[in-house]
This record gives sequence, C-alpha cells and structure tokens, in this order.
Amino acid sequence: MKNLTIENITNACGGTYHGDPSLLAKEVSMVTIDSRRLADDCLFVAIHGERVNGHKFIPDVIRQGALCAVSEEDLGETSDPYILVDSTAQALLDIAKLYRDSFDIKVVGISGSVGKTSTKEMIASVLSQKFNVHKTQGNLNSESGLPLTVFDLREEHEVSVLEMGINHFGEMRKLSTVASPDICVITNIGVAHLEFLKTQEGILHEKTQMFQDMKNGGSIIVNGDDPLLAELGPVKGVQPIFYGTSSGCSVSASGIVPMGLRGTSCRIHTPIGEFDCTVPTPGMHMVSNALAGAAVGYVMGLSCEEIKAGIEHLSFLPGRNNIIQTEKIIILDDCYNANPVSMKAAIDVLNLGIGRRVAIVGSMGELGENAGNLHREVGAYLAQTGVDAVFAVGDLARSITDGFQELAPKRCARWFASNEELIPLLKDLIQDGDNILVKASNSMHFSEIVSALQDL
Repeated sequence: MKNLTIENITNACGGTYHGDPSLLAKEVSMVTIDSRRLADDCLFVAIHGERVNGHKFIPDVIRQGALCAVSEEDLGETSDPYILVDSTAQALLDIAKLYRDSFDIKVVGISGSVGKTSTKEMIASVLSQKFNVHKTQGNLNSESGLPLTVFDLREEHEVSVLEMGINHFGEMRKLSTVASPDICVITNIGVAHLEFLKTQEGILHEKTQMFQDMKNGGSIIVNGDDPLLAELGPVKGVQPIFYGTSSGCSVSASGIVPMGLRGTSCRIHTPIGEFDCTVPTPGMHMVSNALAGAAVGYVMGLSCEEIKAGIEHLSFLPGRNNIIQTEKIIILDDCYNANPVSMKAAIDVLNLGIGRRVAIVGSMGELGENAGNLHREVGAYLAQTGVDAVFAVGDLARSITDGFQELAPKRCARWFASNEELIPLLKDLIQDGDNILVKASNSMHFSEIVSALQDL
C-alpha cells in the first residue's frame, strides 16, 4: 500500500518497533483489525473490542502471513514483529491519516443527525458522472470504520466521499483529522445522540468541528432548511452554501410533485442553471438529499446535465429507503437504523402509498431519559398522518402503540416483545396490496422481518 512501510507506520503512530530491522522498508499489503480477514504481508492492528481482545490473535496472524502487528500490550520475548503503541485505536487513525495524505484527491466529508448514508449515496451517484468515486461502504463511518474505508483508496480514485458518524464529544475531530475534507457537508441537526451530546446545540457544536480540518480553499455545504444550520455564518473565511427549499438557498427545488412510491419530480435550481428531474426514491427528505448532491456537483464543476443524470440514476441500498415490490405487497425497507426524525420522515414516505398503509416499527436507541416520550410521539405521528395499522416490536416500542392508540383507538395496533413473536403471525396480519414500512434501530435486526415479508 502506498507509503505504508513498517518504518513510516511506526513513525506515524509514535510507536516502537520490535522485530527484524530488515522489515522496516517493506510495504504492507493491507491493514486489518479482523483476524479472519488476512492477506500475506498485511498489517494487523489488535483492537480491544467489546467482546474480543484482538491481542490474543497476534501470534496466529503472524503465522498466517501477516507482516507485522500493532499492539498496545508489551508482548515480551517474542520473534513476532510488532509495533508497540499507547493506543491501538488511535494508531489505526494515525495510520489512516498517513495513507489518506499520500493521495492528491478531493474528499467530501458528510455528517449530520439523519440521512448521512442516503446523502452519501446521492453525492457519490452525482460525482460518478464525471469522476472515479471512492465512498464509505456499509456503516464504516466510526473511529474504526472510517480508517478501514480510507484503506480502500486506490490510485485510480479521483474523489472520496466519506461518511462520519459520531455520538460523543471529541469524536468528530478524530475522524475529520483523518479525512481532511475539501468539501464539508452537514445534513441536519436532529435529536439523534442526545444521550451523550445532551442538546441540539451540543450536536451542532460537535458536528461543525469538521470545519476545523477542512483543506484551504475548501467548501461548506449545509441544509438551509435546518433552523440551526441556517444560522451559520462564514467559517475560516468560507461562506457556507445552503441547499433546501427555504429562501436564501442557492441550490433549491421548486415544482415538487410526489409520484407515490415511484419518487418525486421537481425542478432544481443551481448557480449554473436549472433543470427538471425525477428523484427515484420517494419522500421529501430524498429531494433534500438530491439538493445536497446538486450542491456538491456544482462545487466540483459538474454540468446541470451531469448532476441530473447522477440524481436520476441513484441506486437503492438494502435497509435504506429501499422499495421492494412483491406480487402481493410493497415494502419500504428502511430498517438500517432509526431515530425520531428519520422515523417521521419514513412515515411520510409510507403515506405516499396507495392502499392500506402498515407500519412495522421497533425500538429506537440512544435517546436518553426522554426515550419513552419520543417513542410515544412517533405513535402519535402515525395516528395523525392516517396510517392504518401499527405493529411495534421491542420494549421501548410499546410506547409507540400507546401513542397511536390514544389518538386512533379504532385502528389496528399490536405490540410484540420480539421479532420471533411477530414473524409467524405476518401471514395473518398482512393483506394483499399493503404498503408496509419496516423501520427500527439496527440492533433490532429488522432485516429478518423484511426477509419474512418477501416470502409471504
């Protein structure tokens, strides 16, 4: 891997090398934290995980062909080559920073309380009309995930679109230091992560720390429809570019016409022109994502025709606003994760459906002391928006059915303790022609329910 010799790695993470000196000039073939995912001459970084201490695998990975290991434990008398560091978690970030800086490419950094992944996909789709795009895969957006994403960079890439997820103070700078973004995008400031960041102002402060690591001459792109982001002024001499439907947004949409679960048509306005397009995924939040993509495309020098093509050729991701049509039903698979804002946005999409509208919803995590009330508010929103039936799963989700039944006592609402209780009953609960939203925090494993619905 480019620039990743054992010597450079040792220097980057401030470690001490133990082993054969002749290895110092050798480049590693890959960097991994998973002892099951190895390659000859790879670098194994031993992480203290929640369940497993990676250090116990060091002897095995060396025997299986790893060139070197990174350890925060003194391994004593051993011939196994390793770099001793104070923290392997920090070393992983330091090595990723060394690798990222070896590439002369544009980096788009994305953060926000809701919609990071779908916005990332939209931006990557737009930029791919002109560039070879590298992007975050899956949910690799954390302190361990972001470095692993960076290590996938290759010489042929021209732009990298990096998603950055945080939920504690101080985490953003760890990620943005590695990313060194040329373009900073923030989607919104919601109530996700209130358990640790306490207030929306705290979330705003932490998310905007990304700006501190923006490259000179960089750009800031934020959602002008978000009340807190709309108040942002110049940062480091850079005037933010606002996208949205509010006045003052230089990238905006008009003539918005919902087309059911087939998407939304609109006219997009940019500083270089305007064009009609169809956002292929339903929901107003996806129009917002399209505007974020248009704003980044504008900054990166794409034409209106290229931006339009990128928006209209957006591909679907499992678990993220993914429309699945079977012979009997339409499933809105949005089960990757959930918080109150994204839950309500998904309910709005569900209500675009023609026919009976059913919400299969589950517990939402990391909401702190107000979790019960926030779940109840989701239930009330389901009732207020006219959803026909609600099936809720999980301890916290009981409050969703409570909130729903308070306002819609005659409509169908049932609570289940687990997926295992619900799935065998789906054939009796679901009707032909139903539009079904499936959404909960990732820990609820609602992909099991999506699979069961497809088999009906």
